[in-house]
Amino acid sequence: MSTTTPETHLATARRTLSLAAAGLEALSASLGDEFVQAVEKMGDATGRVIVTGIGKSGHIGKKIAATMASTGTPAQFVHATEASHGDLGMITTDDVVFALSWSGETAELRDLIHYTKRFGIPLIAMTSGKTSGLAQAADITLLLPKAEEACPNGMAPTTSTTMQIALGDAVAMALLERMGFDASDYKNFHPGGKLGAMLAHVSSIMHQGEAMPLTTPEVLMSEAILVMTRKGLGCIGVQGPDGKLTGLVTDGDLRRHMGSGLLDLTVGEIMTAAPKTLAPETLASEALNFLNDNKISSIFIVEGERPVGLVHLHDFLRAGVI
Repeated sequence: MSTTTPETHLATARRTLSLAAAGLEALSASLGDEFVQAVEKMGDATGRVIVTGIGKSGHIGKKIAATMASTGTPAQFVHATEASHGDLGMITTDDVVFALSWSGETAELRDLIHYTKRFGIPLIAMTSGKTSGLAQAADITLLLPKAEEACPNGMAPTTSTTMQIALGDAVAMALLERMGFDASDYKNFHPGGKLGAMLAHVSSIMHQGEAMPLTTPEVLMSEAILVMTRKGLGCIGVQGPDGKLTGLVTDGDLRRHMGSGLLDLTVGEIMTAAPKTLAPETLASEALNFLNDNKISSIFIVEGERPVGLVHLHDFLRAGVI
């Protein structure tokens, strides 16, 4: 029969998080030249970063490899045990091996360590075992500080695995910044789902050509309203003789000028001059933020001040950005 209470559960959660935070603080304080050397060694590799480990370190290694690969650093996870049964052939002399082991004495890593030495492949270790076999064999060692596990029996990896995954993220982000990896690069590796939609350019979701509601300043509002209604985008752009976008009429403008004389006015008489615009290469996420910040529902996309498209809030919803 359990003797725990809701208060006990909360106390356990807070102790776990507190120990994790303390471990991360100690880890941050311990970083030094070895971290810089590890980042430079991985960044200079002409091949891939081969991440390896077993058990919990293996699970974390898979995540680290995936994070690196998605942020511009070619990376692959190789299971330490499978390496001894043929997967060593996945590792080339152009690669860098990044081996994770809390103790540094993981027996399953021995064959892989010998392989790196035999073929002169750089070996970077992440371990808490300063004098361990892995640390002694490694060219560079990222030493994890000893920290108290949250498990009351001191058995289940908790604080230790938090530090491993955080240090892996730190390496991945340092590599990302080293190569100048930006949002447009990120999209190449994340074309699917909401993230891919947010990283799309507005040019891929905008209305173009005949779908754009456009008119000229001298046109009567009676005709312009028909165009607005037919296009169904809540506005109409106004082009000057040179084709440049000079103004905008919105549903809001119609309400503000509502009266018996509206239909006899020209577009130029009620339009908002110099409307806000965006460029085709603007990210969808940035464009959505721009619309929200300016409290508008649609915006023209221009090149050389000439309209090439228009995006409406509904387009972001349809594309999966919202």
